[in-house]
Amino acid sequence: MRNLILATICLTALASAQEKKRIAVMNFDYGTVSTSTSQIFGSNVDVGKGIADMLVDRFVNDAVFSVIERKALDKLMAEQNFSNSDRADPASAAKIGKLLGVSAIVIGSVTQFGRDDKNQKVGAGGFGGGKFGIGGIGKSEAKAVVQITARLVDVNTGEILASAPGNGESKRGGTSLLGAGAGGGGGGGAGMSMGSSNFGATILGEATNQAVSECAAKIETSAGKLPAPTLDGMIADVSGTTLILNIGKIAGLKPGDKLLVMQTGREIKDPTSGRVLRRMDSQIGEVTITEADDTSAVGTYNGQAGVKVGDHVKR
Repeated sequence: MRNLILATICLTALASAQEKKRIAVMNFDYGTVSTSTSQIFGSNVDVGKGIADMLVDRFVNDAVFSVIERKALDKLMAEQNFSNSDRADPASAAKIGKLLGVSAIVIGSVTQFGRDDKNQKVGAGGFGGGKFGIGGIGKSEAKAVVQITARLVDVNTGEILASAPGNGESKRGGTSLLGAGAGGGGGGGAGMSMGSSNFGATILGEATNQAVSECAAKIETSAGKLPAPTLDGMIADVSGTTLILNIGKIAGLKPGDKLLVMQTGREIKDPTSGRVLRRMDSQIGEVTITEADDTSAVGTYNGQAGVKVGDHVKR
């Protein structure tokens, strides 16, 4: 009986792990707050990347999703020539998500990052000469406010499955946004990492953590909306029966996997937006993966003649 119970627990845990949907998190767009962040930190710190990293950590710890490693995502974006301007674009996110073999991808924007009082001038270089540090001239209390919005994008359709705002604020007497404290000394935030414990202990760090936690919790409630992951890659080279694909380990491929090889006929497009609604694919064979690196794979083809570069592969 005890063995049966243990077996049931193991099978339940395995099923739970298999049910996790794979997602990826792109760097957040922070264009609207880039000026204020430069003033706060003393240099152009990519707070959008910092917030995305914090969001990934939260997802990993909560174990609701299976999250693609950030380095793998950055590598793929570099190889596919995606730029920072694609950070908040659902169409670009959907394309990246298909190459990663994920169910959905998280994109977002930072809409406020710093003081709540926008009329106060923030001293360049982080710490002004004021009595209470960053932008705190004549005030005995500093208040930090962070607002972000994340969107969960279905990689198959480009549809936004959920929009999750996150808000955080923190205030403390006799301090500044980065915890300089009262007094007239210099200092600044140059070189401070958003992932460091030093940043987390500041009122700006506290507000950022609150915003990220609220945003993550809202996204996690939408886990049930995610479709099953559908791997969608393309054939990059054909040499006899040997095919090279433009997807690899990052998309979950490994030696021994078998994929369908599909040729595209007509594409059905939305007459208003031009978005591809459906491809009229037909199966012509299958490819068995023999080796794979992060972003490509080699396989042996078996099927009809006529397989060519640009044909699709699917699970």
